Amino acid sequence: MNSPASRINKLHAYMDVNGIDAMLITAPKHVYYLTGFASEPHERFLGLLLPRGEEAKLLVPALDYEAAQAASGATNIHTHADTDDAHAILRGLMPSGVRCLGVEKEHLTVSRFEAMSGAIGAESYVDIGMQLRDMRAVKAPEEAERMREAVRIVEDVLRAGIGLVKPGVTEIELVAELEYQMKKRGAQGPSFDTLVLAGAKSAMPHGMPDRNVVKEGELLLFDLGVFANGYASDITRTFAVGEITDEMKRIYNAVLAGNLRAVEAVRPGASFGSLDRAARESITAAGYGPQFNHRLGHGLGLDIHEYPSIHGNNGELLREGMTFTIEPGIYVPGIGGVRIEDDVLVTSQGVEVLTRYPKELTVIG
Repeated sequence: MNSPASRINKLHAYMDVNGIDAMLITAPKHVYYLTGFASEPHERFLGLLLPRGEEAKLLVPALDYEAAQAASGATNIHTHADTDDAHAILRGLMPSGVRCLGVEKEHLTVSRFEAMSGAIGAESYVDIGMQLRDMRAVKAPEEAERMREAVRIVEDVLRAGIGLVKPGVTEIELVAELEYQMKKRGAQGPSFDTLVLAGAKSAMPHGMPDRNVVKEGELLLFDLGVFANGYASDITRTFAVGEITDEMKRIYNAVLAGNLRAVEAVRPGASFGSLDRAARESITAAGYGPQFNHRLGHGLGLDIHEYPSIHGNNGELLREGMTFTIEPGIYVPGIGGVRIEDDVLVTSQGVEVLTRYPKELTVIG
């Protein structure tokens, strides 16, 4: 069982081995991972204090107290009002004699670190971000199931959106319908800004949807995802609007071949770099190597982009339970772009492709 309590126990063991007196977790996603309490505190203070060998203490804004009480892994809860000095309250919760404090250095701003360290006064601060990253990288079965649900929702959303495509509709109109469908179908919301890019704009990997009109004879790229029960999905599919050129078809087939080769290479013990190279070699052989101008994919889970980064120089090895995207693309200015993105789970046997929306070239509109 990979419960919040078992995760906290792992961190206590990590503190024992590394001589850390306490940890202060302040990233909201990590607080959720360790307590089940989801919150966006904005400028207010949110922190989970883990003194070594003692019960965890959760400090939340007073307006979040009832929500924190309802969380499965939050028991020792403390609050601060908007008029309180949250760091002074934190100092009162801190056990005496804390010399080494573990913090998430990537999450803390300089101003927040200065306020926190001034209140606590530890002798040293060590980064615990890597430990939390490694714990999150391998998903428990219940986490994988939440991701399957997020995928199911986003694929239903995509199907609904495709039905509205016709020449004359704008990119932003399609985005609005897709994001409405997300909430209607039970998602917490989009996991990132939804992309619908038509025609030559599909050659911009991170283009911005606007009032650009969908036309016959063009490529139409959809990149969307949702959060469901705290976990993200992320899918990209590219379609033909009516009859497209032979070159557009060659581009599509090259990306599809690269996607399939990378998926086939997924297995425990393979390197992340080998996945990127499998797709890139296929696309290069088709004559479009320079037009595949980004990494193959990224980790996926509580965040839309998390560890690991799937690129050719990453020699780290895949482990069972890891989840990430595989999303090769080819982008040709003036013609258009194709990206085909799947969410995958590393299994003991190889791979489970969580995204099941068809990948063969489909004509719509």
